[in-house]
Amino acid sequence: MSGTPTRIEEVARLKPIVRKMREHVIRMITAAGSGHPGGSLSAAEIVATLFFHTLRRRPGDPTWADRDRFVISKGHGVPIVYAALAEAGELPVEELASLRKLGSRLQGHPDRVLLPWVEAATGSLGQGLSLALGMALASRLDGDRYRVFCLLGDGETQAGQVWEAAMAAGKYQPANLVVILDYNKVQLDGPVHEIMDLEPLAEKWRSFNWKVREIADGNDLGLVIEALDESGRGGGPWMLIAHTVKGKGVSFMEGKAAWHGKAPTPEEAKRALEEIAAHG
Repeated sequence: MSGTPTRIEEVARLKPIVRKMREHVIRMITAAGSGHPGGSLSAAEIVATLFFHTLRRRPGDPTWADRDRFVISKGHGVPIVYAALAEAGELPVEELASLRKLGSRLQGHPDRVLLPWVEAATGSLGQGLSLALGMALASRLDGDRYRVFCLLGDGETQAGQVWEAAMAAGKYQPANLVVILDYNKVQLDGPVHEIMDLEPLAEKWRSFNWKVREIADGNDLGLVIEALDESGRGGGPWMLIAHTVKGKGVSFMEGKAAWHGKAPTPEEAKRALEEIAAHG
């Protein structure tokens, strides 16, 4: 019997993709000898759901005018996006090993010129939401032909420009703007709540006239799918606060600030890949 897949069916379909994406992240960062595994792994379910369930896109055509836009504002987490592109067939899997190499299309932060599959060069933290808001307002002027999604980091949300963009979006109310916060609660120097606490986070976004939904476990595919599906019914701007785990899927990386921006050794990578394969 044909029809729209159930959420259970979608979770079953996406789960092996998530596992492969996590494996790609470990392999490419290990090959590069540098990179950001923690925040790439925490966002795996979010990015997989976007690319393989939510985003309207045309395979092989990164400049299709009616495509949905996705801005990864926490640009250092772009390895998970490269992994998704490889699984979607937009990049050769072999190219992932060129991460951070001189002349590679796969730089440590996304490069719009080299790789048209990314919508913006980001990673100077705090700027991605402003870019996404501009795209959403442009879509409105163009007849609401596409939706715009933005992935924010939690440490990044300490930047003032994020709140300027939040205030502007609250005023202009772009219904087609959806922001997902990868709330893994750990940044470069330690726990977010110790460095600059974001709480009460949901109440802050609501006070800026956003629709807010918290995803209790942002590493649960079913919950992520449910939240993104709800945002698809309109009424934005939407803020989806996804409570995730830094370094998710690798026990010795989970919740550890040390793995924000450090590549695993070949021995650590082997152990990480074994764990991902066993539990992914």
